Amino acid sequence: MPHPLPTLETPLLRFIKETHTEFSRIDAGEVASYIPELGKANPDHFGIAVATTDGHVYEAGDTQVPFTIQSVSKAMVFALALDLLGAERVEAAIGVEPSGEAFNSIRLRADNKPFNAMVNAGAIACSGLIAESAGDEAFELIRTALGRFAGRDLGVDEAVFESERSTGDRNRAIAYLLRTYGGVVGDVDRLLDVYFRQCSVLVTARDLAVMGATFANHGVNPLTGDTVSSNYAVARTLAVMSSSGMYDFAGEWIYRVGVPAKSGVGGGILAALPSQLGLGTFSPRLDMHGNSVRGIRTCEAISEAFDLHMLSRRDDVRTCVVADYDFRTVPSKPGRQPHEQDILSARSGAIRAIELAGKLSFASMDYVTRRLTAPADVPEFLILNLHRVATITDAGLKLLTGLIKNQLPAGTTAVIAGVEATSPVAPQLKALREQGVRVRIFPTYDAAVEWAEDQVVYRHGGFSRIEVEADLSRQALLAGLSPQELADLSRLGTRVVFPAGTRIISANEPPARVYFLLRGMVSARSAGDVRLSTMIPGMVFGEMALIEQPRSTDVWADTEAVCVEVTADQFRAFQETHARAADRIMRNLAVLLAGRIRMATARIEMLTG
Repeated sequence: MPHPLPTLETPLLRFIKETHTEFSRIDAGEVASYIPELGKANPDHFGIAVATTDGHVYEAGDTQVPFTIQSVSKAMVFALALDLLGAERVEAAIGVEPSGEAFNSIRLRADNKPFNAMVNAGAIACSGLIAESAGDEAFELIRTALGRFAGRDLGVDEAVFESERSTGDRNRAIAYLLRTYGGVVGDVDRLLDVYFRQCSVLVTARDLAVMGATFANHGVNPLTGDTVSSNYAVARTLAVMSSSGMYDFAGEWIYRVGVPAKSGVGGGILAALPSQLGLGTFSPRLDMHGNSVRGIRTCEAISEAFDLHMLSRRDDVRTCVVADYDFRTVPSKPGRQPHEQDILSARSGAIRAIELAGKLSFASMDYVTRRLTAPADVPEFLILNLHRVATITDAGLKLLTGLIKNQLPAGTTAVIAGVEATSPVAPQLKALREQGVRVRIFPTYDAAVEWAEDQVVYRHGGFSRIEVEADLSRQALLAGLSPQELADLSRLGTRVVFPAGTRIISANEPPARVYFLLRGMVSARSAGDVRLSTMIPGMVFGEMALIEQPRSTDVWADTEAVCVEVTADQFRAFQETHARAADRIMRNLAVLLAGRIRMATARIEMLTG
């Protein structure tokens, strides 16, 4: 029976929750106090959110608690300025080099330009450019842009704004220094009101994750589908974030975490891994650099666990094709006895197959794990077909292992198909078994499906014992024939017995005989001796002789097999005397072949779709 899903969680969500629990114990760091209103923040607040580029958000902890965005806003405002004013104007006014200084250093480059847009001097110059262009509408333009990155309308903490305004003498000194050298123009207090309000916009950890995912998704918000920023602005912003987004901790950050990021003294960190995800954390306990202590530890743990360092990544979210179906969509393997087929048809949701192709990476495997939390139930048997998978990254394997060990309920059996001995991923999957991960591995997809179907049939009392002899009336190929017609066909045929291990049919031999299996078990195998399908009593093989088409596989007796053998000549003789019955047999054959074609077509459509 299907198993309810409410308690299930993906491996990535499980890791995020465990990380949140572990790092909640960290009490190092102090809440920012140089802006008095920020000093009122609860030091125990801690939230982690991860947003994927296909619009899914994982959350743990205080992800809905609002706080002021502070310097994290600099990344989005820089991208806005590039798109609004043009790269030439912005890049002429603001540099892109790391400063090596504290974020609020009152210092410019030798040419009297700010070092970059991620330090206060560069951010004030950036806001000044927008204010010069948009006038009184400058802040509203910025607030709207931040909201589009987050996918929702964002408000302002007026108390924090007033606190920043009343204690912002250091930023005033920076602004006056910039005005001295032409870096900003006009009324400094008016300009700084735009900047202080920009820093006082309220966000949550979830918002930061979505903002990061918008950067990771090349400027398209994955929740709203809106194009928020150009490719040019996104690429240049991420580049500056990589070198300067974490202030004078930037070098250590890019070495340890390796993901473009921006922090703020409100306790937020935004990180963006192109084509993969956005990461947002919130904890107001800050280190000596003004970065969240728990946030840094969190980002480092997630990056290390899933190999997300941008300079070591070898995977991409778009390299894995996923087809997902149960047997309501794709019919089961043809040739089942009618009562077995009835059992499978009534329980088509008991088996679910996911076909993968290309590279099984962090992002693609995370997508697969999320597919299993969307429906109202999970199957008794989950088949992952890896026949077309050329590579499994370490992160992809970690999520696959977590899926099997922790996400699936005890009543679901994980089955991996398409892993022959020569498969490039065979060593990694063999290692899973050696580590005690409970999973069944089959060389072909058909073998995995057949085994799963057999289990469903057996569990519901419909599996035929192979030592019990079946009669011809149970043959799907002979359905609709009268008892007399069956008896006449049986008299024409010959009862034959094949010892176990006998090759009954050789591939590509001239079609000559049809075999109705009465007792025992036989299998069709490829040239490499890989089992492709299994026949049990009540099934037929060699039926292509009826239309004079050679077989492409060998057929072997797995056990002693008892059959009724009908030669092509004998069947032609039966046709002459039993035209109606022969016509019905050919129609049954067409139905069997059509079922195989439907299954193949459905699988192809799923993959190409």
